Amino acid sequence: MSGVLLAACSTSGIAHPATGTPSSSAAPTPQRTAPIAEPPGPPPTTMSGYYAQKLRWQTCNKVFQCARLRVPFDYRRPAWRRFSLPVIRLRATDPAKRIGSLVVNPGGPGGSGISFALQARTEIAAPVRARFDVVGFDPRGVGASEPALHCLSGPQLDTYFSTNENLTGAGHLAPVVAVARQFARGCARESGTLLPWVGTRNAARDMDVLRAALGDAKLTYLGKSYGTYLGSWYAQLFPSHVRALVLDGAIDPGSSSLRMNIVQGQGFEVALRAFVADCVARAGCPVGRGSVAAGVARIRGLVSGATAHPLVNNAGSQPANGAMLLNGIATALYSQAYWPTLREALRAGFGGDGTVLVALANALWQRNATGRYTNFADANMAVDCLDRPWPAGLARWRAAAASAARAAPDFGASIVWGGLPCAYWPVRSYPVPRIRAAGAPPILVVGNKRDPATPYRWAQALAGDLKSGVLLGWNGNGHTAYMMGSSCVDGLVNRYLLNLATPRNGTVCP
Repeated sequence: MSGVLLAACSTSGIAHPATGTPSSSAAPTPQRTAPIAEPPGPPPTTMSGYYAQKLRWQTCNKVFQCARLRVPFDYRRPAWRRFSLPVIRLRATDPAKRIGSLVVNPGGPGGSGISFALQARTEIAAPVRARFDVVGFDPRGVGASEPALHCLSGPQLDTYFSTNENLTGAGHLAPVVAVARQFARGCARESGTLLPWVGTRNAARDMDVLRAALGDAKLTYLGKSYGTYLGSWYAQLFPSHVRALVLDGAIDPGSSSLRMNIVQGQGFEVALRAFVADCVARAGCPVGRGSVAAGVARIRGLVSGATAHPLVNNAGSQPANGAMLLNGIATALYSQAYWPTLREALRAGFGGDGTVLVALANALWQRNATGRYTNFADANMAVDCLDRPWPAGLARWRAAAASAARAAPDFGASIVWGGLPCAYWPVRSYPVPRIRAAGAPPILVVGNKRDPATPYRWAQALAGDLKSGVLLGWNGNGHTAYMMGSSCVDGLVNRYLLNLATPRNGTVCP
C-alpha cells in the first residue's frame, strides 16, 4: 500500500545515484551517526533560554561534527516537555571565505536530515561546500529525535504496504480500511502524546532556534520535496530571518489533501510514460518495441496479474503482489539513474520473479534485509495527517479514488487510498494554510518538468503564492533538480546561494 503523498522525499532517501551505481539490490539503510549525549546542565525553560543555546559539537563519522538541540513541544509553553534533536555539520572547506551555515532537509516528511547531510559531498556542489558549513538535523519525532515517532511493527508495516488497494468492490475495500485503522490506532497507542506536536509549522520554529544556535543572523536553506513545505513555513513565520531559501521539488501549500494525491498520481503517470518512451527505443526493452501506450499497458497487466497471483520473491516472505510491484516501480521513477534497474526488474517480473521490484519498494520505505524499518513511514504518516485536513467519510475517499483512477490509471487510486489512515487520525489536523511570506527576500523555487512525486505545477503554484518567489524549471526526469544532472540548474542555484543572484523568473533549463 502506498503512503500519503507516496513519500515525497528527495532521492537521497533511496540511495541517490550519485552515491553509487544503482543495482538490483535494495538501497542501503540510511547512514546514521553514533549517539550524541545531551548537553550538560538543566534544559531551557524560556524561549530566550532556547534561543541562547550553545551547541556542544563532538567529532562523529570521521570528518563531521554532531550535537543536540533542545526545542519545546509547545512554543506557547516552553517550560513544558521538550524534544532533543540531533544536528550534524560538515565544516566549510574554505573557512577564510565562509559565509555561514547551509541547513538542509531531504523531504518526506520523515526524511532524516542527518542522513542527507552525511551525503553532502555528493548532494551539495563543491563551490557551495567551500563557503558554507552543511548542517542537517532530524526534525521533531523523526529519526534520532528524542522522543521519536513509532506506530507499527515491521510485520505490521509489511502488511500495510502489501495491501492491494486497486481492486474494486466493497469487499475488496475492507482490508484497506482495516490496515488504515490499524495504522491510526498504532500511532495513537505508541506515540499519542507526540502526535499533536509534530507538524511542520512547529518544525519551522525549531529551525529558527537552530539558526540562532548556529550563530547565523539569517537562514540559508536547501529543502527538497517536503523540505520545500518546511522552508515555506519558515519564510511565512520568519520572513525577516531569511537570507536565501532554495525550495527544490516544491509542494503546493494551498492544495487540499486529496487533490494533492490526485495530482501526484498524474506526476507518476508522466514519469512512467517518460521511462517507457526511453525503453521502447532500446533493444531488448522488456515491454517491447511498440508504442508508449502499449508499453504502459503491458506494465499495467503485470501489476494487475500480480494482484491476483503474486510473483516469486526470492529475498524473503513479503508477497511480490500488485501493491509491492507498484511501489517498486514508483521507487525507480524517482531518478533516471534507476531506469536500467527498472528495466532489469520488469524483465524479471515478466518472467515471474518480483524480487527486484520488492527490493525497490523496500528501499523507498527504508526497510532493511532483516525486516526492520526506520521510523520514516510512521513519521511520514503522522506529519501528513496533521499538516492539512482530511475527510472522515468513506464516501469522499471513494469519490476521490475514482477521480484519481481516471486521471492517473496506474498510480492515482493507490496514492489516494494510501492516505486513508488520516480519516481515522486521533488528533485534529491544521487548516490549509495560505503562505505568502510577505517581507522575505527573493526565494528560489525549483521544479522538474517530469518530476513524479512533486509535479511541476506545484512549483509554479508555490512560486506564484510566495510574494518573492522566483521560479526555476528543468526539462528533466526524476525527483527534484539540484545536483540531479543539470549543470544549468546547479550553476544557477549555486549562484543564488553564494551571491543572492536570482535567475529570471520562469527560466527553464534544458
